This record gives sequence, C-alpha cells and structure tokens, in this order.
Amino acid sequence: MDIEALHISNGVLNGPVSVAYAVLAAVAIAVCLMNGRRDLEDRLVPMAGLVAAFIFAVQMLNFPVLPGVSGHLLGGALAAILVGPWVGALCVTIVIAAQALFFADGGITALGPNITNMGLVSTAVAFGVTVLLLRMLPRTPTGLSISVFVASVVSVVAASQSFVLQYALGGSTELTGVGLTGVAAAMAGTHVLIGVGEGLISAATVATVARVRPDLVYALRSVKPRIGVPA
Repeated sequence: MDIEALHISNGVLNGPVSVAYAVLAAVAIAVCLMNGRRDLEDRLVPMAGLVAAFIFAVQMLNFPVLPGVSGHLLGGALAAILVGPWVGALCVTIVIAAQALFFADGGITALGPNITNMGLVSTAVAFGVTVLLLRMLPRTPTGLSISVFVASVVSVVAASQSFVLQYALGGSTELTGVGLTGVAAAMAGTHVLIGVGEGLISAATVATVARVRPDLVYALRSVKPRIGVPA
C-alpha cells in the first residue's frame, strides 16, 4: 500500500487520527461553505470551475519520493489566489473527494487528512503569504509573480509537513517501512522542488490573468492597491 504524495492511502494513519482529522475537515469545510457563499458571483463561478479542472489534471501526475511515496503538484495556491481561500479550499476538496471515490487515488478513510493537507493547509498558507507579500511588494506584474511563486513554494512544503505531523501522531511505520525522520526529510526535500515547479506555473498563470482581467484575481481585490497591476 502506497502513500501517494499527500494522497494518503487507507491504513497509513490509524483510526483515531483519521477520524479526528475527518471531523476537523468537516468543520472547516462547513466554514468554507458559509464564507464562500458570500464570495460567489458571476465572475467567480466559471473561474472556480476552471481552477477545479486544472487541479484535477495536475494532481494526476505523480513523482517518486520514496518506495511507496510520491509527490505531485497541489494547485492550492493557484486556487486560493484566483478564487479566494474559501472557494479555493472547496475546489480542492471536491477534486480530492472525486479522485478518492472514482479513481482510487487516496484512501476513503484518509479523506479527512488528505483534505486537511491539500485543501485547507495549502490554500490557507498560500493566501496568507500572498496577501502579506502584496502588502510589502509593489503590485506590478513582477511583484505579483514573486508573491505567487513564494506562496506556492511555502504552501506546498507546509502541506507536506502537515502530513508529517499526522504521521507522527498515528502513522504506520510497518506499512511504509520508513521512520518519522526519513518521512519528514523526504517530503520536505521533494516538495520544495515540487513547490518550485508549481510556483512557476502558478506565477505565470496568475500574472497572465492579471494583465488581461485583474478583477478576476481574488487576492488583488483583497488588498488595497498601492501600484496598480497594469491591464
């Protein structure tokens, strides 16, 4: 049985940890639904659909990390920056659930931990880092691209280390054959590289959208403008 990137398989985490994270994820999703309802508007709905489709596609590409462990692009940063943290988390959650239910990509019993890592941690960290950097950097295409790139790298690594915490709380070393230190090092090292790739893709995508339709970039609307991003 494999740990597929942050798509945790059945049995990798013990029952109590899986249940605890399922409850946590359920509560967080409910909060996202309540807040996301306020954000949904005509321009955001089609963007959310496109973001979900993109995330579904990129998450199907896996890269080896360890025996039974692989990594892939997450898409949480792109989702949070384009459609906001609430709707972005819902987009990623829908993708994770669909992959587990229809493609056996990630365990059913591990849906809570998987949603927490990829749907909640990655989007929250990415949006927070992006907003912070946009307040510090000029909101030019270059400043925006740097913000998105850094946020992508940080969010991917944060999500990988969220899995390490779960593994420390209730991981099965007998199943994976790897100790906590090995898992932490492998996940961090590999996901830094994955984060760089995701950062380049996300930065290029967001910068392109911002040049044509800056009003479609949620993160830009959430920060008071200093130097406008040219159309």
